[in-house]
Amino acid sequence: MIDYDIAICGAGPAGMALAALLVKRGVDASRIVLVDAKPLEQAMQDPRTLALSYGSRQILEQVGAWPIHATAIHEIHVSRRGQFGRSMITRDEHKLPALGYVTRYGAIVEALGNVCNRLGIAALRPVRVTGSDEAADSVTLHLASDGEGPRVLRAAVVVQAEGGLFGEQADKAETRDYRQSAIIAQVHSGAPVAHRAYERFTNEGPLALLPQDDGYSLVWCTRPESAQAILALDDAAFLAKLGETFGERLGKFTHATRRLAFPLGLNAGATGSARSVAIGNAAQTLHPVAGQGLNLGLRDATELARALARGATPQALAEYAAQRQRDRKLTVRLTDTMARIFANESALQPLLGLGLAAIDVATPARAVLAELMMYGRR
Repeated sequence: MIDYDIAICGAGPAGMALAALLVKRGVDASRIVLVDAKPLEQAMQDPRTLALSYGSRQILEQVGAWPIHATAIHEIHVSRRGQFGRSMITRDEHKLPALGYVTRYGAIVEALGNVCNRLGIAALRPVRVTGSDEAADSVTLHLASDGEGPRVLRAAVVVQAEGGLFGEQADKAETRDYRQSAIIAQVHSGAPVAHRAYERFTNEGPLALLPQDDGYSLVWCTRPESAQAILALDDAAFLAKLGETFGERLGKFTHATRRLAFPLGLNAGATGSARSVAIGNAAQTLHPVAGQGLNLGLRDATELARALARGATPQALAEYAAQRQRDRKLTVRLTDTMARIFANESALQPLLGLGLAAIDVATPARAVLAELMMYGRR
């Protein structure tokens, strides 16, 4: 006997969105199971900041996981430190309530967890997947949890939706170490601009400030050695360094939370088999320069739900893989190109200011870029 039609390993945003979308498309909730190593309550406490595109909001709306506590982005200001030229993308150009939203990881998983509970989708938590064996008609997952002996679960199709951080994953077909680290923190400034996000390119990488509540979520990409030196600064010195790097557009930076850093790289190549498939961060780990990691993962979930609603079969997975190639390839290529130019002192960096100025006056080019960021390649 096969226990489930679809087993989803990883109950983060992509995994739970997939489960809910499957039920919305007519799959019996009793034939779906989520497996995750963390209790939902622990995941809900995760303070990490995520950027949702407007297209991702529409996906969450489909399953009833919207609204959530989030700060809307009305404008995105893109510039190069020390150079003339900038570009401004606004919601009014696209006749939308927002270009995107800034929220906590915990807020998204809480909303999706409540949806999955209401739909009656089984969740095995905290349970670890220790191995798998694939046969012609099913996949057997080997499970372990504290205080219980090993057990097995059989499913017609297994979806891997647990990605992890770059550097902790097995290498995929396309792997690149950008030799950068991302410093993350919450910061406040003396002259904030409501609902405006900033992407500021520096010699060592992009610096993003995303409006969140009454402050900003900082993602500061720099060389690993610079990141370690910045992490070692006290609060006053850190705020001064941030102001020196970003500039004076928001006044002086007045407060910062504890800083963390993690390595950045590309690890992409949607590995799978006849009865298994990877989505989201498990399929592609990207540089945060374009803020596309979660959004691409939610688009993966949407298309996989559409395919599996026709049957949990190898044919459905093959159709999904073919359909996702275009959006995945373009998003990975765009993100990788931007990261490679801006991660180091590339010969192309001096032209960035002129390029931003050209995009700002070329409405069609700006519209195409915004469409890709909000909806992917459709």
